[in-house]
Amino acid sequence: MQDIYPLSQLREGQEAKVTGILATGSMRRRLQDIGIIEGTNVECLQKSPAGDPIAYLIRGAAIALRKEDSSDILVRLKMA
Repeated sequence: MQDIYPLSQLREGQEAKVTGILATGSMRRRLQDIGIIEGTNVECLQKSPAGDPIAYLIRGAAIALRKEDSSDILVRLKMA
């Protein structure tokens, strides 16, 4: 699992590609409904001052996710 991290570990401005979702049940379905599936490109837009929630650019939309939810999304960093 080299180069694969939880989405919550991205820093502002970093881009990555989704490699998997660990969430189950209704949360997995919700993530898929907003476009988070394997191969989706995501960018960390902004972290709140307390660090939770975090705003991501997903398929052209800004989506805020709680840290506990974004920790269940695995990503591979895109190299510049």
